[in-house]
Amino acid sequence: MAVPARTCGASRPGPARTALRWPDRGSRPGLSARRPAARPPRPLSLLLPLLLLLPLLAAPGASAYSFPQQHTMQHWARRLEQEIDGVMRIFGGVQQLREIYKDNRNLFEVQENEPQKLVEKVAGDIESLLDRKVQALKRLADAAENFQKAHRWQDNIKEEDIVYYDAKADAELDDPESEDVERGSKASTLRLDFIEDSNFKNKVNYSYTAVQIPTDIYKGSTVILNELNWTEALENVFIENRRQDPTLLWQVFGSATGVTRYYPATPWRAPKKIDLYDVRRRPWYIQGASSPKDMVIIVDVSGSVSGLTLKLMKTSVCEMLDTLSDDDYVNVASFNEKAQPVSCFTHLVQANVRNKKVFKEAVQGMVAKGTTGYKAGFEYAFDQLQNSNITRANCNKMIMMFTDGGEDRVQDVFEKYNWPNRTVRVFTFSVGQHNYDVTPLQWMACTNKGYYFEIPSIGAIRINTQEYLDVLGRPMVLAGKEAKQVQWTNVYEDALGLGLVVTGTLPVFNLTQDGPGEKKNQLILGVMGIDVALNDIKRLTPNYTLGANGYVFAIDLNGYVLLHPNLKPQTTNFREPVTLDFLDAELEDENKEEIRRSMIDGNKGHKQIRTLVKSLDERYIDEVMRNYTWVPIRSTNYSLGLVLPPYSTFYLQANLSDQILQVKYFEFLLPSSFESEGHVFIAPREYCKELNASDNNTEFLKNFIELMEKVTPDSKQCNNFLLHNLILDTGITQQLVERVWRDQDLNTYSLLAVFAATDGGITRVFPNKAAEDWTETPEPFNASFYRRSLDNHGYVFKPPQQDARLRPLELENDTVGILVSTAVELSLGGRTLRPAVVGVKLDLEAWAEKFKVLASNRTHQDQPQKCGPNSHCEMDCEVNNEDLLCVLIDDGGFLVLSNQNHQWDQVGRFFSEVDANLMLALYNNSFYTRKESYDYQAACAPLPPGNLGAAPRGIFVPTIADFLNLAWWTSAAAWSLFQQLLYGLIYHSWFQADPAEAEGNPEVRESSCVMKQTQYYFGSVNASYNAIIDCGNCSRLFHAQRLTNTNLLFVVAEKPLCSQCEAGRLLQKETHCILPALLPGPSRPARSLRAAAPLTPHPCPADGPEQCELVQRPRYRRGPHICFDYNATEDTSDCGRGASFPPSLGVLVSLQLLLLLSLPPRPQPQVHAHPSRRL
Repeated sequence: MAVPARTCGASRPGPARTALRWPDRGSRPGLSARRPAARPPRPLSLLLPLLLLLPLLAAPGASAYSFPQQHTMQHWARRLEQEIDGVMRIFGGVQQLREIYKDNRNLFEVQENEPQKLVEKVAGDIESLLDRKVQALKRLADAAENFQKAHRWQDNIKEEDIVYYDAKADAELDDPESEDVERGSKASTLRLDFIEDSNFKNKVNYSYTAVQIPTDIYKGSTVILNELNWTEALENVFIENRRQDPTLLWQVFGSATGVTRYYPATPWRAPKKIDLYDVRRRPWYIQGASSPKDMVIIVDVSGSVSGLTLKLMKTSVCEMLDTLSDDDYVNVASFNEKAQPVSCFTHLVQANVRNKKVFKEAVQGMVAKGTTGYKAGFEYAFDQLQNSNITRANCNKMIMMFTDGGEDRVQDVFEKYNWPNRTVRVFTFSVGQHNYDVTPLQWMACTNKGYYFEIPSIGAIRINTQEYLDVLGRPMVLAGKEAKQVQWTNVYEDALGLGLVVTGTLPVFNLTQDGPGEKKNQLILGVMGIDVALNDIKRLTPNYTLGANGYVFAIDLNGYVLLHPNLKPQTTNFREPVTLDFLDAELEDENKEEIRRSMIDGNKGHKQIRTLVKSLDERYIDEVMRNYTWVPIRSTNYSLGLVLPPYSTFYLQANLSDQILQVKYFEFLLPSSFESEGHVFIAPREYCKELNASDNNTEFLKNFIELMEKVTPDSKQCNNFLLHNLILDTGITQQLVERVWRDQDLNTYSLLAVFAATDGGITRVFPNKAAEDWTETPEPFNASFYRRSLDNHGYVFKPPQQDARLRPLELENDTVGILVSTAVELSLGGRTLRPAVVGVKLDLEAWAEKFKVLASNRTHQDQPQKCGPNSHCEMDCEVNNEDLLCVLIDDGGFLVLSNQNHQWDQVGRFFSEVDANLMLALYNNSFYTRKESYDYQAACAPLPPGNLGAAPRGIFVPTIADFLNLAWWTSAAAWSLFQQLLYGLIYHSWFQADPAEAEGNPEVRESSCVMKQTQYYFGSVNASYNAIIDCGNCSRLFHAQRLTNTNLLFVVAEKPLCSQCEAGRLLQKETHCILPALLPGPSRPARSLRAAAPLTPHPCPADGPEQCELVQRPRYRRGPHICFDYNATEDTSDCGRGASFPPSLGVLVSLQLLLLLSLPPRPQPQVHAHPSRRL
């Protein structure tokens, strides 16, 4: 028989097909065209006439086979549905399990989850927990103020006069380069013994406090020694607090001088490189030390600012940004003759982690040129602060100006914008070593209630960019008791290893007076803090009565989550707070926006919504019903919410009072019963306090059995609810084995295993040998198949998960299986609940063969139907698998079964990786809908620098132009450069030091970044549907139909002919969206800590959320309820001072040589004490 030539591409032996073209190609979108969010399918009325003519369009002499008719494929679909349903009815045992529950009705009670009562009770418990910490905080703050007031300042105090435990002493003794080792520490440092404490996840000593002093502060200075002297008395208060409340965790006093005294004592977690920890830069200290801030930073980039001075300014701005929290708002601008923002932000934006990274990246691009124009800079800053059409802090307002000096005082600008009320404070920073008159800078600060600082070198940056907080604290101190209000922080990573915590903070004020009748001191002494671990708060929430898909969450005034099952930050960089918005923790929609706003406003509420949820494995999207209930947590900034699916309104509570029955059911947990009753996995829950946890379930079960031989399920040290439910479900699933599984031959239906999982924590897999290949988590509540089965009606297929970057599945010994599961729904006295999920595990190869038979023209099981030379036949998935592609795809777009043997090892992959243009056609015809979201908790880290390109310079290297510039030589900056060179050799690189690297593990220098996630789920099409894929010179016909009562799509298509049909490709994977500060450069490649292999990052503007656009649509938030930014009695006379003198080359050389001769092997920066810091 003659075979006609193909329309395009090389011909191959076999049945030929007529290439069809769309009647109106101009109206048919190309495969690579972007599809709207919801495109209706092409009307069948236009397509059916063409499809009905298909048998008539065959060329003379063409093959007797034709593409199957729609009714034929619908018949195949029904056969598939019947086969699946039949197997599940026989082996799944849904009906039988219902009967078992009813037969054992006397062994359990049906309890109700009443959302309003539940959420109010939990909120009350959390309030009580936090209130105990508040009382301890107040005792500490009052004691600290009294101790400091009674303290007498000692000018001649010496290091040997002070005895304390230096938390970093052990690390410094181990470090041969430590300053204390090299020059010999004069302080009497205690050596303590420690005991392991699981509550602190650390070794502690309950008899002493520990002291941590930042690396860049000299321990022997008079200010620090006096601070250590009076804070020693806090030790007894710490100890008494713990006696009254043994659940207290870290109690900390963070001093405004930088000293941290905390209890109980524990060695400091010293990093392997420079320790940059300073308590004054911790989120909890910043929040407690001042009211929220609206800050505009203006940077002089005139031509005189060059070389080292410009680098100092850039570093100073970055350090200044680190003193801001999420309650603050900021913008950064540069100025010469004109002022302009350094970034894309045109107005004040929230000082969150992502916005600050945008600023830090933009600041590095500043270039010095032009002439100095203070007027332009200040007018820009005042305009920013007067813009009332944006969200902002509306409390402290300030301008921070960095410059190398100038003569203009811009008094007219201050008269116009700020006088006489002086509502905006002005802080000026003279940067670099120069011979300019600093009097104008001092005048600007002093006449605008600010402060003047000098930053001559790198060592002065960190201290002088944070001491402005002392000035902002003045109104708070003067307000007295009114300002003594406890604030609770956002979530952040504890520096001592507790994990995620929140901290209650209370400012500590200086109550001393300089003399009789003098004004009282207006300095803040520091901030007192007490940590509360998130795990302690979680213990107050119901664990297992809410079901697998119910949960409790809490948010703060910023909308950031305090509690949420999706709060799982990947980064361990404790410098960055954990700021996950509620709308990013879940898939955002309008209903959730309303719920979030109501919670921030402190309201109560309840709402049932239809929403989208992401599966645990982040591969699937389900549309579900959820009930949200929320109430405020009184006396805090938090609001608590409860989420319940309708089927979790009720739950089972076992009532096994019969001890003989307890023993009988318990025996089915013993490994000796597994051979006949199937293998049992138990959820690794906290059944008893003395139960040893283990990641190995076999070992955990062994520990559990050993403990149960010593205690009873009714023991007071055990959770009776969990134990009784576990034992009940053990007996119920065993009865399922006895009634259904044991007498069935799994091989007859090509099943590798059958299984049942329950709310009580039991997963029973039958037969026992199948447990060797069971890869699902033993905790049903954390198993994707379990949670999805509860949310979906019918049978949920779950193919093995594959990564496109990894090798295909290995089909050996029939170990690769496909899970099919369904929820067991009970109706007891009009109350509906779903306490279990049952299912089977299909043998992949055997069911692939069975799939071909079911989707064929066979009328019986013997032989496939053959088409004679003179007859006309329709192609089927068995006989014509060389020309006909038949697949089952699940609701996430993953391949489940195929009639192509070479695709069996691709089962579990996203179908676009198997057949890109067919998947695109399914998407374009609304069989699938795409959902894009962003994971803001991902962690990315730079790879080690390669050998290509120039290495980054850690110090400033002058150019030839610099050497030839007379002004450069006659400036003191030249000698600061020499000092910087020496510092750079010792400290390796102050400018280039990565804070994460300096403070954490240098092997993993991670920082937060964004991952873009794309998932697909079933679209609006729910019927049988035929369509043609137009590929230019050739086309493909396909048919798609949803299988009833499953999450499967049955697709039959002509195999692709033309290479141009492979143009479009949908993606279903995580891709990087590196935040601007992490964009790779010549020496900055990047990788994902979560990826199996390095991925290519792309900047946020390409595929991620554009920060510059997001800030134009800020989410609703509320700042703290109180603001202390003004007090009529404030004394602003203390506003900084400096000195200016004409430099002499000889004098400068002599001073620099003297400095070099007197320098110890490591620099010892002195504390830049506030002029009024004497305590």
